[in-house]
This record gives sequence, structure tokens and C-alpha cells, in this order.
Amino acid sequence: MIRYTLTRLALLVVGLAVASVLIFLTLRVLPGDVAQLIAGTNSTPEQIAAVRDQLNLDAPLPVQYGAWIGGILHGDFGVSLITGTPVLAELAQKAQVTVPLGLFAMTIALVLAVPLGVLSAILRGRPGGTALNVGSQAVAAVPVVWAGMMLVVVYAVWLGWLPAQGFPRAGWQQPGPALRALLLPALTIGVVEGAMLLRFVRSATLQAIGQDFVRTAAAKGLTRTQALIRHGLPTMALSVITVLGLQVAGIIVGAVVIEQLFSLPGIGRMLVADVGNRDLVKVQGELLVLTGFVLLVGFAVDLFHRAIDPRQREAA
Repeated sequence: MIRYTLTRLALLVVGLAVASVLIFLTLRVLPGDVAQLIAGTNSTPEQIAAVRDQLNLDAPLPVQYGAWIGGILHGDFGVSLITGTPVLAELAQKAQVTVPLGLFAMTIALVLAVPLGVLSAILRGRPGGTALNVGSQAVAAVPVVWAGMMLVVVYAVWLGWLPAQGFPRAGWQQPGPALRALLLPALTIGVVEGAMLLRFVRSATLQAIGQDFVRTAAAKGLTRTQALIRHGLPTMALSVITVLGLQVAGIIVGAVVIEQLFSLPGIGRMLVADVGNRDLVKVQGELLVLTGFVLLVGFAVDLFHRAIDPRQREAA
């Protein structure tokens, strides 16, 4: 297990290094003069020269990349060209909104998808199972922006139960208002992602029901549901965790859109604003952090599979 963990960790580092190179090159091969784009169309030659000197744009690309990565390895993501504050400090502040939003949305997706997916498989061929299957396909096809707008209309405008936009200025020092501010955004992402996950849970459940060990357990006196819960869930967990790991990227993309819709001061909204403001230093830091998070989730999924699946250990 230690050797496998070290191997996957090495692959994680290589993947992150490749991603950093792609992010760096993509932001520097954009059409036009990068310094001109950052300084603005009405900037003077002196202002453009100052930006070029600040970003070290006159140096060769390998030197610029080495300086950027060297700073990151020492915990320095650079300084924002707009606000003048350290990028890492702003990322840490915005993560206090984005990370709870993602965890909240993932929890909602699991709470909805796992029991309803299992129930849909158990009721296969019956009206209840058909209704769950059709309903999940319909909800999964709904754009996340439209779903968010509908939830705002119902729960914020008509019923007035939850705030439509914003986040408490004091942040998590006011936990009640902070949770209420995240409920509608998390519900928007969680319901759509949960509907897609429900279909995979249903498929994994149907596959588990057909396994010999589940049928044997049922033949020994257990009901089909009891046999599925006791002996089929570990097999189902492998497929569900894999799909859930892949959905993390979808949740991040959804968070970018939802933070704009609900005016949440998170990383996604900051990224959109920084792209518009041409804050190159912050954009490349934000993209690297989001990419690293997705790769880290994949690393955790691999370790989880290795830990609970004896077939992988036997093959090794």
C-alpha cells in the first residue's frame, strides 16, 4: 500500500506540473501584447513598461515560469495587479465560501442520489421505479442556471424563506445567516448533480442485484433488499465513488456559475472578475489551485479504491 501511495503521489505531482505549464503557456500565448492587455487600451508606454517590468515579461518564458513556480513552492503566489494584495491571502479568504458550498452541494447530491437510486433499482419495472428514473433524467437535463433561477423565484421571491443573493459581511462569524445564504446555491448544484449521480447509483445497484453472492444471500433467507444492503453496497461503493470523484469537476464549474448568479464572494466569482480585469497573476494562481484540487480528489479516489477493493491488492 505504501508503494502504491508513493506511486500515485508521484503521478499527482507530475500531473500538477504539466497543468502548471499548460496554464502558464496558455495565458502567455494569447493574441496581442500581454502587458498592453493588462495595462489597458488607454495606457501610456510608461505604464506598459512598468507592467512588463513587474511581470518580468522581457525574460525568456522558461525564466518566467521558473520564477512563478519557485515562488509557489515557497508559498508565494504573487501579488494582485489590481488590489495589490497577496494572491494566496485572497484565495484563502474566498475559499471560505467556495469550499463549504462545494461540500454542502456534494452532501445534498449524495443524500438524494444514494437512497433514491437504490430504491429506483429495487422498484424496477414498477410505476414508482419508472417515475424515479424518468424524473432523474429530466432533472439532470436542466441547466444549473435555470434551476437556480427557479429556486430563487420559489423560495426567495414567492415564499421569502431564503435570501436570493449575497453573503454576510462578517462571514462565518454569523453561522446562521451564512448557512442560509449557501442553502439555495448548494441546493441548486446538489439537485442537478444528484440527479446525474442517481442514474449511476441505479445502474450499480442493478448490477449488484445480479451478482451471484447477492442471489446466494437471498437464497439463504435474506430478502433481496437485505442481501443488497449487506453484501451489494461495498461493490456499489466503488462505482459511486468513482463517478462522484469525476463530478467534482462539474461541481467546481457549477460553483463558478452559481457564485455569479447568487453574488457569492467565492473563488469562482473572483476568477471571472479577474479574467475581465486581466489580472494575469491572480488568474494563473486560481487556475492552478482549482486544477490541483481536482487532481487531489482523483488521488483520494484511487487510494480509496485500493483500500476497499481486495482484488487490486491481490493483483499487485
